[in-house]
Amino acid sequence: MRRSFLSCFFNAVKLFSIKVDKTSLVVHCTIVAMILFVSPVFSQPSWNTGAKWIGINGTVEGVPVFKKRFATDGKIASAKLRITARGLYEGFINEQRIGDALLTPGWTSYDKRLQFQEYEVTKQIHPGTNEIRVTVADGWYHGALGIRPVSNHYGNEIALLFELVITYKDKHTVHINSDKSWEVSSGALLFSSLYDGEIYDANKSTSNWSNATEVNYAKTNLVPTLAEPVRRQEQFEPSLIFTTPKHEQVIDFGQNLAGWVKLKVRGKPGDTIRISHAEVLDSAGNFYTANLRQAKATDVYILKGDKEEIFEPHFTYHGFRYIKVEGCKANKEDFTAIALYSNMSRTGSFSCSDTLLNRLQKNIEWSLQSNFIDIPTDCPQRSERLGWTGDAQIFFRTASFNRDVKAFFSKWLTDLAADQGTDGAVPVIIPDLYGHANTNPKKSAAGWGDAATIIPWQLFQVYNDTATLKRQYSSMKAWVDYISSVSDNYLWQGKGFGDWLSPGAETPVPFIDQCYWAYSTQLLINAATVLGNKQDAKTYGSLLEKIKEAFVRTYMKIDGTTIANTQTSYVLALRFYLLPASLHKKAVEQLVNVIRENNYHLTTGFLGTPYLLPVLSDNGYTDVAFRLLQQQTYPSWLYAVKAGATTMWERWDAIKPDGSVQPTTYNHYAYGAVGDWLYRVLAGIDAAEPGYKKIVINPHFGGGLSWVKAAYTSASGKIISEWTLKENNVEMHVVIPGGTSAIVCVPGQEAKVVGEGEYTFHGHLPE
Repeated sequence: MRRSFLSCFFNAVKLFSIKVDKTSLVVHCTIVAMILFVSPVFSQPSWNTGAKWIGINGTVEGVPVFKKRFATDGKIASAKLRITARGLYEGFINEQRIGDALLTPGWTSYDKRLQFQEYEVTKQIHPGTNEIRVTVADGWYHGALGIRPVSNHYGNEIALLFELVITYKDKHTVHINSDKSWEVSSGALLFSSLYDGEIYDANKSTSNWSNATEVNYAKTNLVPTLAEPVRRQEQFEPSLIFTTPKHEQVIDFGQNLAGWVKLKVRGKPGDTIRISHAEVLDSAGNFYTANLRQAKATDVYILKGDKEEIFEPHFTYHGFRYIKVEGCKANKEDFTAIALYSNMSRTGSFSCSDTLLNRLQKNIEWSLQSNFIDIPTDCPQRSERLGWTGDAQIFFRTASFNRDVKAFFSKWLTDLAADQGTDGAVPVIIPDLYGHANTNPKKSAAGWGDAATIIPWQLFQVYNDTATLKRQYSSMKAWVDYISSVSDNYLWQGKGFGDWLSPGAETPVPFIDQCYWAYSTQLLINAATVLGNKQDAKTYGSLLEKIKEAFVRTYMKIDGTTIANTQTSYVLALRFYLLPASLHKKAVEQLVNVIRENNYHLTTGFLGTPYLLPVLSDNGYTDVAFRLLQQQTYPSWLYAVKAGATTMWERWDAIKPDGSVQPTTYNHYAYGAVGDWLYRVLAGIDAAEPGYKKIVINPHFGGGLSWVKAAYTSASGKIISEWTLKENNVEMHVVIPGGTSAIVCVPGQEAKVVGEGEYTFHGHLPE
């Protein structure tokens, strides 16, 4: 295994002709070492045979707690823990929490891949008697999930696996393993559900312990954690406390987010505080929960009553801006909203002279954060919160600018490949929840299953991640082969979702199918070329020619008009390079015509929107792109901003012009894919080679903007592109990190090639 990793690394160095100096070699070798020794706490590749899966012997009233007491008998050098659960766990050693990760072990395709975590816990072990307590809730493994929630998708009972290795200074070791010597009971947490919330009774102590039972679950599917854990992030104090027309006590935190509320309260024993969560108020100003579907999204705390008490949930989260408080008088100092999301480092920033666009950028960021909770979900509030593949693929490039998502998506792609059918079909959600429930509404769909090809390729472009590209290559190939197997005469006419939630005329599903088949085939050819699979590149190159020929023959007219004549039809045909040169210019003109006919409003849905502005700016119509971007009436990006949105909406008119509220999600990142245009076109930061080893700085000007500032932290360092515009005079400030070079396009001048450094350029826009 180690040899193959080293070989892969040095082959990558050779393949991309990277000049490695002494410092770079140390850095790259450190990265390789981190990959090779991904399990630094334990040297053995598998779990100790003494550690047994343990579960409940009988029934437990409430959420089960497992307990083990043990004694130490000397001076301890180190104590290292490995733990996982079928469910979600939270552990304590001597009343000190184990780590700060939340919702562990995370959500994967549990039957194929169940993650475990490792912790250094030396400081938590005391001389003499010690006590371990681990609470295990249903979570994604056993709990109710789905649009119409049902339980037991992966199993009908929770379980715990635990291995603590104590090494004494005299070098002898002791293993504290989960086995039938552990005890189990229930505690103050009476109920916990990801969708419904929690019920916590502070009066209830953990008693009536009984022996845990060993259960015969395999360990062969156990894998170390790959991505960053979910952690507590930003905190918000109440911005307003008010009473609604229905006489409900409501707190506004000023920001829609995913997380929970921390409560401080005093009261009598048995007093009950109920906190309900909502994203919006209805048109009358009342607390609105109709969009939650079957999710109760309510936390209940029952007071012990002897002093000030603090409550935070444990194994749930909610999507909310507002909370309704029952059972106490709400004071600002007693309630704190805490955002939760995977702990990805921040990599990008964008701002400009247009305050509405700055709010749009903030909305993009918050929908990213709210929906990157271990997997890329569609929404954080209703009974759904699933890893829809289409949403993830259209948003990847925007996400990768704002956050370091390399590990996050590498982990998720591993589950995509694991859940991919033997015929190559890719489920519409990952992990494949509906496959487990045998109620999969669509086996695969164009634009959704294509996440199998699009995200691995874009990961490679952004991070120069050859390892993931190589690992996912067979999945990419299987997806393209699947489409070929269900096509007829080089036409794919599936049963997909189409251009989901487009506000205009629908683009026919077969048209979209054909476009995405071509795109995935092209990306497979790209990957084959990078990985040196020459025969595959040739084979799929021939296939692509036939796909394009069938597309033009079936869906295009000789005047460059598509048979659909929708914005999305032109955008996909142009962006995926399906047209011969004779039709390209005509199709661009037709796209601009249909935009003008719609009074410069977009009519695109999930699949057309990400490429709309790039196609326009790539073909000389940046002015039209700006008019669409800055449109403030429905349907447009800024319509929601003007309506007070603090996150992206699922529907362009989630709140209608008359103020009526729709039962949809108000925190859904799909239309935030426009961020990619803001960063790569408006600010002009783009990669000329994978991993930004070579950079292009080529900003576009217009829209009445007088300045733009953007920065992106690549593997080589921070890239900065800033510009100011006064009349037609442009001043550009550019920073290029070490070990890279850049092509800088200055208006009115020839492109400049620069290396590491900080530069100021002056240019002039044409009159």
